[in-house]
Amino acid sequence: MSVGSAPAHVAIVGAGMVGLSAAWFLQERGVGVTVVDRTGVAAGSSWGNAGMLNPAFTLPLAEPSILRYGIASLFDRSSPVAIPPTVDRRLWAFLIAFARQCTNRRWERAMEVFTEVNRVSLDAYDQLSDAGVTAPVRDAAPFVAACGTDEDRRHLIEEFEKVAAAGGEVSYETVSGDELRALEPILSTENRTGVLVHGQRFINPPEMTHAMADAVQARGGTVRTGVEVTGVRDLGARGAELTCRNGEPIHADAVVLSTGAWLNGLARPFGVRTVVQAGRGYSFSVEPEDMPTHPIYLAGRRVACNPLGDRFRVTGMMEFRPADAKLDPRRVRTIIDAARPMFRGVDWTARRDEWVGSRPCTADGLPLVGTTRSPRVHVSGGHGMWGMVLGPLTGKLLAESVATGRTPPLMRHFDPLR
Repeated sequence: MSVGSAPAHVAIVGAGMVGLSAAWFLQERGVGVTVVDRTGVAAGSSWGNAGMLNPAFTLPLAEPSILRYGIASLFDRSSPVAIPPTVDRRLWAFLIAFARQCTNRRWERAMEVFTEVNRVSLDAYDQLSDAGVTAPVRDAAPFVAACGTDEDRRHLIEEFEKVAAAGGEVSYETVSGDELRALEPILSTENRTGVLVHGQRFINPPEMTHAMADAVQARGGTVRTGVEVTGVRDLGARGAELTCRNGEPIHADAVVLSTGAWLNGLARPFGVRTVVQAGRGYSFSVEPEDMPTHPIYLAGRRVACNPLGDRFRVTGMMEFRPADAKLDPRRVRTIIDAARPMFRGVDWTARRDEWVGSRPCTADGLPLVGTTRSPRVHVSGGHGMWGMVLGPLTGKLLAESVATGRTPPLMRHFDPLR
């Protein structure tokens, strides 16, 4: 393949929402695709996350209050942010870079980017649905933010005001605790006030990700699991090649690296120096007496909950540990301790699907999407907490870049070589 020409075939490493979105939108442009993953479809962060498509809450992670949570976590085991004592120099380098971003000025600068993104992020989901991707995208109608105190509500509204100051729009109304319980009886009397946010949606994450894999295959693409990619070779005019452990190399005209928190290992040889750090989230499912019909966010406790059919998924934590570290039961207990007083009719001992997944975080909170030093090697990663809401949009942007050689204006903020 010559530089500047459209590739006929692209290999995508990573079968999560981000990688499959890149594959689907490449197919929209007539490009053949092969998606490979070392474990399986939706095996990482795309499986156990909250599944909320909520532009009103899709904000830069690096802001002053998160920094305060991080400092507190060193002394408070109940903190929703966990930074275990470690001598990992790479982690501390990331945390120092992250702390430097936690200023109002830098948050506002990043929020200007998120404002652009949030205006159009759900349009990509509409395109998927219109083209027959079968998993439903549901309207939250409304999204419920439950608050234990007036101060929790005030902090949430202050966030919305900051979004508005950056040019964004959030439609919401404040309600009493009784009004919350009339809408969702599962909420206890500890929820004294709240906010109903309009224009948000939600999905079942594994259902959506598997539907994306099915759609890619139905259009002639290949999805291969159990393929561990150990390296990428730039073959010049002959394209690129994935070297695989215990398998034959995979040749393509170009490759896209969408390996989440494991992105650096494959992308660094091609000039991607921005550290992608695992910010691990935890979740589990319960079956309450009164199954909610709306997504619920416990503001002030940083716990997000989502009804997934016969299960109610409860998610939380931001734990900075190695991506492959085992689930820490203490983090599950931290989420339970935060959520238990806010709900009624939940048997917390009957939980299932306990899970930990590694969100791929960058210090400045912006994804890495675009071409590397090699015109045949592209990346789409570093989405942090927002892989589900932003994955289809960044997949669409990357597909345009790969297929045409032109960088869409919105993608200029996500330069992997920054």
